[in-house]
Amino acid sequence: MSEEWQYQVRINLNEERAETARRDANDASLSPLGDILAKHNATLKCQYDAFAGYCEAAEAEGIDQYPLYQWTKDTIDDPVKKAKYLKAFTLYVDGDEVYDGEKAHPLEADLQPLAENGLLDKLSKHDTNPANNPQPPKKYRQS
Repeated sequence: MSEEWQYQVRINLNEERAETARRDANDASLSPLGDILAKHNATLKCQYDAFAGYCEAAEAEGIDQYPLYQWTKDTIDDPVKKAKYLKAFTLYVDGDEVYDGEKAHPLEADLQPLAENGLLDKLSKHDTNPANNPQPPKKYRQS
């Protein structure tokens, strides 16, 4: 039996749109994006905010329970990486961070025109196949 991977759709916005989306993803200036998100029951999560939330939880509950704490903390404390991740968003569908292709593929297809007309700076789809996903640098991995 072959394993079917799950997917995650991500987008990047320019700095101004990203700031708007972090405040209110339903802002009128983002309406074409908001319409597509509503159609697919999808929401945006800023990657910087997700990383910061991970660090806050780790610091509250004990960093020893969060294996990627130091890598994540170093990432959000780096000004260049912070600027990058403030413009990057993960799309959750039905509240899920990863989802089946039957949800990911149509979402990506509907977003493609927004990437082509410049509303999105970048559109990408990632799968859960470990061979396709970078691992944290060796110095951050737990033994």
